[in-house]
Amino acid sequence: SPLFLLMRGPLGAADVACMNDPASLPERTAQRLQWTRAQLDDAGAQLERASVDAGMRSYWRATSRQGSHIVMDSPPGLEDVRPWLRMRGLLEQQGLRVPAVVAEDVELGLLLLEDLGGPTLARVIDTDSADLWFDRAMDQLLALQRMPVPPDFGHFGPALLVRDAGLFDEWFLQRHLGICLEGADRECLQQAQQHLMDNALGQAQVMTHRDFMPRNLMPVADGPAVLDFQDLVRGPIAYDPVSLFKDAFLSWPLARVDGWLQRYHQRAVEAGLPVPAWEVFLRDADWLGIQRHLKCLGIFSRLRYRDGKGHYLDDAPRFIAYLDEVLPRYPELDGLRDLLERRIKPAMDERLDPAAAR
Repeated sequence: SPLFLLMRGPLGAADVACMNDPASLPERTAQRLQWTRAQLDDAGAQLERASVDAGMRSYWRATSRQGSHIVMDSPPGLEDVRPWLRMRGLLEQQGLRVPAVVAEDVELGLLLLEDLGGPTLARVIDTDSADLWFDRAMDQLLALQRMPVPPDFGHFGPALLVRDAGLFDEWFLQRHLGICLEGADRECLQQAQQHLMDNALGQAQVMTHRDFMPRNLMPVADGPAVLDFQDLVRGPIAYDPVSLFKDAFLSWPLARVDGWLQRYHQRAVEAGLPVPAWEVFLRDADWLGIQRHLKCLGIFSRLRYRDGKGHYLDDAPRFIAYLDEVLPRYPELDGLRDLLERRIKPAMDERLDPAAAR
């Protein structure tokens, strides 16, 4: 087990890989295959990795006499599968398209799901099909936002926002870029983050996915189907729309994004959702986008340095480009824009090409 690896002494490369990917441990591999074969009543069923996410869950495609299925592996003690099951049930009750559960073992942390296909919407959507797919994604999003939020749900409140702000400073600025802000620069960042937090807290609160983006949507005929919904909270109404159109892994021209946000706003008004006037909503979405992009830079840096998943930081320039597009719209955030130009971009350039930076 990972605990055994931690206790036994110095770790080799293989040990580190197992700790970062517990699904690859031999005993877990055997357990997963045995369970899958039992559920499918096929001793010849086979598993191959379908995908892995930023947490400890992993996904495996099972092929058997019954066709193709997906096994979700949530290692006990590392990823609790029960929140996922609860959220899936709530979403299905509200008519959202979510993966069907064929079999489950909560104690083992294993689920057998329908196979929704290979590529996510992020791999299928293109310039020509984006309008259609995003309109269909809005169907799912509006249904999500109309849901009543259970009283025991988490809240996208001050504690979460302060944590997100800390991720950017600790992991992206300090750990990745080696920048330790002091004096006026630190005050500038804190002031900008306070503006962003106040904006988020001032918005109407609805059911919020927090990662409602094409990578978590599956392009099925009656969908898109929604994935990765286990962290639903009560949160600001503009958060999921801006996550959809300003994706962590896929970029579109700003004019087109603004058009999709306006289309969402129109549909939200028609659905009776508590959105403000369009000009206010655009600012709310832009500012939540900035908050989210700073947070993602922190999370992706943590994934590299703490979890050994370095490829996520390859998308760092995408977030900087988002900031470059939107920050000029808002003089209140000129301090953050100045900090980006004076300190952050030069440090990123130096990491890419130390010789050129000198």
